[in-house]
Amino acid sequence: MAGGEITADEAYALGEAAADNRDELYAAAERITSRFNQPNFDSCSIINARSGKCPENCKWCAQSAHYKTKADVYPLVSREECMRHADLNRSQGIHRFSLVTSGRKMQGAELDRACEYYAELTERGGLGLCASMGLLERDELQKLWDAGVRRYHCNLESAPSMFPRLCTTHTLEDKIRTIDAAREIGFEICSGGIIGMGETPRQRVEFALSLRRVEPRSIPINILSPIPGTPLEGSEPLSDEEVLDTVALFRFVHPHTTLRFAGGRASLPRETQLRAIRIGMNGGIVGDLLTTIGSTVAADKTLVAESGLKF
Repeated sequence: MAGGEITADEAYALGEAAADNRDELYAAAERITSRFNQPNFDSCSIINARSGKCPENCKWCAQSAHYKTKADVYPLVSREECMRHADLNRSQGIHRFSLVTSGRKMQGAELDRACEYYAELTERGGLGLCASMGLLERDELQKLWDAGVRRYHCNLESAPSMFPRLCTTHTLEDKIRTIDAAREIGFEICSGGIIGMGETPRQRVEFALSLRRVEPRSIPINILSPIPGTPLEGSEPLSDEEVLDTVALFRFVHPHTTLRFAGGRASLPRETQLRAIRIGMNGGIVGDLLTTIGSTVAADKTLVAESGLKF
């Protein structure tokens, strides 16, 4: 509260004590959120702009070509489809909009087309523009910047000690190179990941600490939605308390950062979602998500208002 930073040893100790001190932990996290953040809920919406046939083998992902799932497969969406989604989001008062594409990265003609979409969206105004297009090089990121994108998303996904068990076709260092290049250009960084993929509670703390390296302005926290056909399809769900512990611990490690409710939250009871927002989830991806269903924008607005934040 005085402006210091929790140490790694303190964060791990706090995580180990969480189960016996939940009410105190959650109350403290709520005070930290109130102290360092405005009473606003930072909303964003995403469009699954290119889907399926991804060559990467991320064990959680419906879009990986390594697994037999029922995910849709299509190339980059049309300009008309992109603008339709953006117009709807703008009309509903959503703050940010992002194209999210499958594959190791966007490149060539499809990247150029996406930049044309972003340039038009920039001209129309009214939305903060974000992009999530994989492991881009600096020159490719520069194209997005020149088109008006100001925030780049690339998840670290999980703790460094866990990630090699979840994906072997790229590394955390590959991700960090892209993130570093984006930050050098001037992008704000959005980077988080997924909990509930078999990691331990200690590894969730490790994950929170590892994100300090990439200096995110926004940390999306997804709760695994096991996808049939993927290696994680039989994963046991986290308890509500494990989710809330994670939110509280992330808030201690990242007092100033937007913690963003992302995929999987619709499976939580309403009261758990409310408590998570009060503890620290002061942002969210609203509407339908990538390959899992989110909640409606109207329902999100009602939930946020009940939590005491402004949408």
